[in-house]
Amino acid sequence: MILGIMGIVLIISLINAVSVSTLTSRLDKLSLEGNVVAAGVVDDEPVIEVKEVQPQQAQPQQPAPAPSPQAPPTVQVSVDDDAVLGEANAPITMIEFSDYECPFCTRFWEQTLPQIKTNYIDTGKVKFVYRDFPLSFHPNAQKAAEAAECAGEQGMYWEMHDKLFETGQLDVSSLKQHAVNLNLDSSQFDSCLDSGKYASEVQKDMQEGASAGVSGTPTFFINGIKVVGAQPYAAFQQVIDAQLG
Repeated sequence: MILGIMGIVLIISLINAVSVSTLTSRLDKLSLEGNVVAAGVVDDEPVIEVKEVQPQQAQPQQPAPAPSPQAPPTVQVSVDDDAVLGEANAPITMIEFSDYECPFCTRFWEQTLPQIKTNYIDTGKVKFVYRDFPLSFHPNAQKAAEAAECAGEQGMYWEMHDKLFETGQLDVSSLKQHAVNLNLDSSQFDSCLDSGKYASEVQKDMQEGASAGVSGTPTFFINGIKVVGAQPYAAFQQVIDAQLG
């Protein structure tokens, strides 16, 4: 009896009594071709049932799902007691570690900070914190940072901050002249600057910046997301808008 099998079937009837050995020989040949399905005898005639073996079609591969976007890593960075520009309860905290003698920091102050101030700080979305990171190869950066702190005693931190970047004049005599030009109490300012009152405060900023992974200036943390360098405004806008949702 023939074995019933689905597929393309070829029935080969061996006419005129074929010996078992002949049938076996044909089966062997077809087997080598990978086509034999079944064999038997019908009405005393040997019959071979052959299924044409179709090459297996490769199954289309489903494209791998796109990886889920990963949230950028965040770093916990304290605002310490440093100067804050903007509303205290703003949803975004942007911390800059900077150096008054750094040309890239000056570029950020000139080109990018004004746009951030207009669009985010003045609208209550961002509070901006300036922290000091005076690089060792900038000889005037440390004293310039101290000068801003001394001006802060008289409520003029940001005015001195801007004056330092605006003029680029950072030697001690120039720092004292800036205080005069800003109508500060010169005696109080000079005493503060000469005593090094805020030297340890500036160094504390630098140490905390280094612990957070700061190695150059300017470096920013926007709700803990690190942004390095004087990036164009659009780079900061992208990060801020993502945090605002």
